[in-house]
Amino acid sequence: MKKTLYVAAIALAFVACKEQEPKDYVTLSGTITDKNSDSLVVRSRTYQKKIDIGADGTFSDTLKVEKGTYNLFDGKESTTIFLENGFDIKLTLDTKQFDETITYSGIGEDVNNYLAKKALLQEKVLYNFDLYDLEKSDFEKETNTVFESMTALLESTKNLDSTFVAGQSKQIDGLKEYVVTNYEDKQYTKTVLAKGKPSPKFSNYENNAGGTTSIDDLKGKYLYVDVWATWCGPCKREIPFLKEVEKKYHGKNIEFVSISIDKQADKEKWKTMIAEKELGGTQLLADSDWRSKFVQDYKIKGIPRFILIAPDGNIVSADAPRPSDKRLIDLFAELKI
Repeated sequence: MKKTLYVAAIALAFVACKEQEPKDYVTLSGTITDKNSDSLVVRSRTYQKKIDIGADGTFSDTLKVEKGTYNLFDGKESTTIFLENGFDIKLTLDTKQFDETITYSGIGEDVNNYLAKKALLQEKVLYNFDLYDLEKSDFEKETNTVFESMTALLESTKNLDSTFVAGQSKQIDGLKEYVVTNYEDKQYTKTVLAKGKPSPKFSNYENNAGGTTSIDDLKGKYLYVDVWATWCGPCKREIPFLKEVEKKYHGKNIEFVSISIDKQADKEKWKTMIAEKELGGTQLLADSDWRSKFVQDYKIKGIPRFILIAPDGNIVSADAPRPSDKRLIDLFAELKI
């Protein structure tokens, strides 16, 4: 009898050990109130999985993943989720208050509830555009409060591994640097690049027609400057509209200047596109692509970028309407060009 009990105990212990072995997949389930679509999508750069949502808003599926962060989409709404094989996560949310109602329970809840709470804090600095109208001291006070809350949240959340904590700490620092830089750029734009201020200058840019051209060579007329590149899709989509505007204002008191920020090594691509697209106006190549002083001085972070400069060399608009935008013609009419 004792032998039988001993064997049974060993068998039970073996079963218990087998049951405790970590799963090599994630179980993700939950309930969505007022769902935006009939499926969720879990996505990263190298992974994508669709999870069907029932008519009652419930869902459940398993995923084999690499440990890390993923985007979870419900229609156009999305959130960040951290997945690791062995997690068994239940998610609940109400799409009427998507970010505010996301809650996780189960294995993996700590890290994901942290990410949900962090997302709410991020919104206070990423989407609060009134921040950028504050005086510097008030801006610093508001943003420091948010970033201190982020750090406190990270430090107080349990069951986070050291690699994740280090990565999040670095992200918080990077976000703070981004927000501060954005604030400084906007203040610069409101002061140095304000209407009526002297335009930043460029000198000796290569001219496709031959020789070099400086901005001072073009004084005496309005300058409509197009900062673009041959590799930029949105830039190329503006070309037909730009041609129409150039045609409409041919012979008027305005010069159309296109400045390419292609690399010097891609000079032939620039010349070829000018010929193939039959580009008009003054075609110039910036001396140091994105690093060119003119580009830096105008705080250009994306292209195409259009700038309107008055005949006296002062700024009319540091971020003028595109040729495809009807407001450009309205602006020209207002200036009696």
